[in-house]
This record gives sequence, C-alpha cells and structure tokens, in this order.
Amino acid sequence: MEEIVIIFFRKIRWQNFLSTGNQWTQIDMNRSQNTLIVGENGAGKSTLLDAVLFSLYGRPYRNINKPLLVNSITGKNCLVEIEFQIKEKNYKVIRGIKPAVFEIYCNDVLVDQNASVKEYQEHLEKNILKLNHKSFTQIVVIGSANFTPFMQLKAQERRDVIEDLLDIKIFSIMHGILKQKITDNKNEIIEAKHSIDLLEQKVEMTKKHMNQIRSLKCSDREAKANKIQQLNIKIKESQANIEHYMNENRMLEAFIEDHDRMKTKLKKLRELEYRVGSKIETISKEIDFFENNDECPTCQQDLDSLFVEKRVEKQKYKMQELEGGIRAFANEYQDINERLEEIAGIQNKINKLNQKIMEENSNIKISSNAIKQFQTEITEEDVTDDNSLEELKSLEEQIKQTQAIHEKALLLKEEYDVAVSMLKDSGIKAKIIKQYIPIINKLVNKYLATMEFFVQFELDENFNEKIKSRFRDEFTYESFSEGEKMRIDLSLLFTWRAVAKLRNSISTNLLIMDEVFDSSLDNTGTEEFLKIITQLAGDTNVFVISHKGDQLFDKFHSVIKFEKIKNFSRIAT
Repeated sequence: MEEIVIIFFRKIRWQNFLSTGNQWTQIDMNRSQNTLIVGENGAGKSTLLDAVLFSLYGRPYRNINKPLLVNSITGKNCLVEIEFQIKEKNYKVIRGIKPAVFEIYCNDVLVDQNASVKEYQEHLEKNILKLNHKSFTQIVVIGSANFTPFMQLKAQERRDVIEDLLDIKIFSIMHGILKQKITDNKNEIIEAKHSIDLLEQKVEMTKKHMNQIRSLKCSDREAKANKIQQLNIKIKESQANIEHYMNENRMLEAFIEDHDRMKTKLKKLRELEYRVGSKIETISKEIDFFENNDECPTCQQDLDSLFVEKRVEKQKYKMQELEGGIRAFANEYQDINERLEEIAGIQNKINKLNQKIMEENSNIKISSNAIKQFQTEITEEDVTDDNSLEELKSLEEQIKQTQAIHEKALLLKEEYDVAVSMLKDSGIKAKIIKQYIPIINKLVNKYLATMEFFVQFELDENFNEKIKSRFRDEFTYESFSEGEKMRIDLSLLFTWRAVAKLRNSISTNLLIMDEVFDSSLDNTGTEEFLKIITQLAGDTNVFVISHKGDQLFDKFHSVIKFEKIKNFSRIAT
C-alpha cells in the first residue's frame, strides 16, 4: 500500500495584513488537537483563514481585493509566512505586498525563481501541495464567508473537485492534449490528401505535355531551322551595309582633315582682333586728350602746339592702319566660317552613317541571339523526353511517399479515437469514479449518522444527489434547513479528507472552521459535531472560529482570543 503523505502545517505568522499592524502575529498550527478562536466583531478572528489561503494561493479566503489586504494605516510591508513539512522536507512560503514578495524555501534553500510567478505558483500547487485552491478549501476549510459547499457547486465544479481528490484530473489534461493532437492529425490527413491530389494532377499534366511535345517536335524543328537560315541571310545583309557605310565615312572624313586647323586659326584670329581693338581704343583716348587739353595734368605746364599736332597726326595714321587690319580680319572671318559650316554639314552626314552602322550592328546582335535561342531549343528538344520521364518518376515516387504518410495518419486517427473513448468522462474516469462512489456514499452516511442525522445520502456517477428519509421519501439538498444542510456539508468535508487520504495518499493536519457553530448548528448538532472533532483529534489540528466563546471555552484544549487595540488586531495575552 502506498505511503500516506501528510502536509503537516507547523506555524503561520503575518504583519501589516488586514487589521494587523507592524508587529508579527504568530499561531502555532500544531499547538493542540483543537483550538477555539474567539473575539469581538472586527477583532481579526477570521484573519487566520485569509492568511493561510493568501500564503498558499495568493488570494484570501474572503472576497477582498488584493490591494486592500495591506493594512490601511501602515500602508506597506504586508507579509505572510507559513511553514509546513512533507515527509523529510521542511517548507516555508513567504508572500507579501508592497513590496511584492513570493518565495518558496525547501530545507532553508530558496527554490529556483527563474520561472514566472504563474509557473512558480503551479510548482507550489502541483509538485509540493498537490492540491489546488478549490480542493484545498473543500477538505481543509469550511466557513460562512466565502466557502461554497460541495452541494452548491455546479455539476462541472463538482466533477473537478472529485477528479482532483481521486487524482484522475490527469486524464482530463491528457484529453485536452489529445484534442490538439487530433486536430493536428486531422490537418495532416487533409494536407496529405490534398498533396496526393495535386501530385496526381501534375502527373496527368506531365503526360499530356510529353504527348504534345512528341507531336510538335518534327514540325517545330523544321520551322526553327528555316528561321535560323533567314536570320543568317539578314546578318549577311547587315554586314554588307555596314561595310558600305564605313567606306562612305572614310571618304567624308578625308574632306574634313583641316577641321582642327580651322578651329585653331579662328581662335587666334579672335585673339588678334581683340588686341588690335584694345590698341585702337588706347590711341583714340590719347588723340582725344591732346585735342581737348592745353596743358599737362601732371606738371601743369602748357603743351607745345607743334608737338601736339605732330603727335595727333602720327596716332591718327596708326589708327587708320589698325582699322584697315580690322577690315582684313572680317574677310578672313568670313572664309573660316564658311569652311566650318561646310565641315559641320559633312560631320552631320558622318553621324547619320554611324547611326546606321549602330542599327545594323544591333540587328546582327538580335539575329545572333535569336539563332542561339533556336539552336538551344533544338538541343533541348533532344533531351526533353528524358527529362519528362525523370520528372514523371519523381512525381510518382512523391505520390507513394505521401500516400504512406496519409495511411500512417489514418492509422494514428484510429488510435486517437480509441484513446478519446478511454479519456472522456464516460471512459477510464467513469470506471474509477464508479469504484469510489459507493465508498464516498458510505463515508457521508457514516458522518451523518454520527451527527444523528438519519437520512440515506447518495451521489450518482454524475454527482447528482439523492437523499431519502427513513420512510424512503426523497428530498433535495435545498429542501433541508440550514442546520441540516450544515450537517451534510460537514459530512462531505470529512469524506473528502478521508478520500484524499485514501486515494491520493495526501492528507493534512489542518482543519479550519469559521463560525460553524454560530447559526447553522443547534445545541444537539454542536455536541455531535464536537464528538467528530474528538474522533479526528488523533492526526488533525482543528481551529474553530466562533462568537460563542462563553459556551465553548471548556470544550477545547486551547483558546486564542483576538482583540483590537488602537485600531490594530493582536492576540490577547
């Protein structure tokens, strides 16, 4: 028989949590078999419940927004620490707000925090506690605030609790994984069939293409040979034209050999004309000076009239010579420009001939490329049949490979169909649940009888209840009084603890009840319930939160009283 693993809670402490201030509040969770927690309204009695659930699952027991868990007066350093033991390993979980803290220690060594907060929480729940939030509250906690009794859960929620307790949720997880695999398998079958269809179409097209090539091969080859012959004739014609144009060019170029010499002569003539013009302008200024001035502007002496007359006469003669030269330049300009215009006309003819040569060369290149293309196509036609046959073989081989993939996927689909039938709710899980339903019903009725509530309670395999009285009258859960409902809830709570221990080999020493005695149980129910607590006392530490302090003090081994001093909750000394 598998060894029972007990989650043995040792202590919990908190500060700046809800109404608790900066001083630590600590409770030893294995202080005695049963402990009564009392105090006035608002003193902080139920803080234990919120602290336990917050430290383990990151959310309180009651519906309190996370930011409101921080003490409103201190406003920071909210911390909750819980310590427990599983086999030889001692664990401590520290969780805080402002600043955010989430740490798990195993034997005083911090568990690797490289994962995200969500993955870190999953590690705590799945690998250490092996209980999720809903299952934990069903077997550890019962109270009046946020607890939803099993009988008030929806059908799927009831199934989740039972599956978790019986450790068969793995089949639901496997079923979820299998659904994705089935989807992938379905897509693979569709893709394989689609690929086969495409490949078969390609085979038909290849065969058709091969037949077309064979029928066109002879006539096409002859047509291409004729085109090559015509292109060769065209090339020879272009080559002859080029030779003719080049001969004309050579003759024309011989007529314009003096082109550079004429351009140089024109340039020198313009320079000489410019210098002569400058001299004429200088002489003109000098003549104008002597004709309009009687004395020297530098020495202020009178100019000799005979000197002035001879000087002016000499300069006028020189100006006439220079102006004669200018007229000679004009005649020479005309001769040079006429020759340059003649040269430009010849060059224009040469350019047109060069353009024709370029066009003929372009025609030769185009024709040559076309010949090469036709020759390549003729050569390729000789190997077309071989290539087409190779392509056909390749396509047929691809069809065989794809058909093998398709057949394998179909076989896998059959295996998945079998697996689905095993993993769905009516499969393996149903068989396991069917085995445990009688045990669950027997335990529930045992605890009901202990509390002197003599009805026959039964859950079916879909977790619907059937409740019969001694006289075989049928009832539903909702038809009972609150006290009777509480007896049923308590019986289920103890049943889940027993089933968890039996099936999962997971148990805990902790049981917390919040205001169980305050409204729902009458005196008889209270007495009977305390008897059950006594029966469980061998391996369970029970904490009962109640307003009925005076009535219950003498019925518990230890009592913790909470009080509120200056707006801060604390344990009374």
